[in-house]
Amino acid sequence: MTEQSNDRRVVTNLALSLDGHYAAPDNPVDMSWVMPYAVSDVARDHLTSLWQPATTALLGRVNAEGFLGFWPTVIKMQDADPRDKGFAKWLVDTDKVVLSSTLDEAPWERTKIVNKPAADVVEDLKTTEGGDILVLSSASVIKALLAADKVNRLALTVFPIFLGGGPRLFDDGLPTGQWTLVSQSAGEHGTLALVYDRTR
Repeated sequence: MTEQSNDRRVVTNLALSLDGHYAAPDNPVDMSWVMPYAVSDVARDHLTSLWQPATTALLGRVNAEGFLGFWPTVIKMQDADPRDKGFAKWLVDTDKVVLSSTLDEAPWERTKIVNKPAADVVEDLKTTEGGDILVLSSASVIKALLAADKVNRLALTVFPIFLGGGPRLFDDGLPTGQWTLVSQSAGEHGTLALVYDRTR
């Protein structure tokens, strides 16, 4: 492994309900519960702080289809928030790695399809030069990286809503370890943005 491998951080970002879920129990792909809070200043500033130092986006297939189907359209929206446009442009222009066992070819530019465990993929990426490796809301990828203790920075937005059930980010059996709070902000509707660094 090269010396460069330690310089790239694996940064994960996910929205959670106040009762600890990242998706509703009845429809895991319905993210309408996120929308009132995702457009808050604190959530937009939080995301901006994460993508600006990143040079690679790592996504699962389902999230890639959702993100890359929607965000490029934001670039041409005249009334879009500048932070949303900035993220959309970054997502289009940056290198993307999509984990998938079903896709053979990438339907998106600057995208590589990889059928390997998430932990192996980030180890490969960390041997290359670049900025942060940002895992965008792909819960299955984030969970796999947490289980393998490969996350350097854990970013969360907590929204003041109870979903009453559904999948959780933190499963029992995760490796024990300390995390240091490096930033926190609260904003409209009680939205809370938290960033923790893994202490090693």
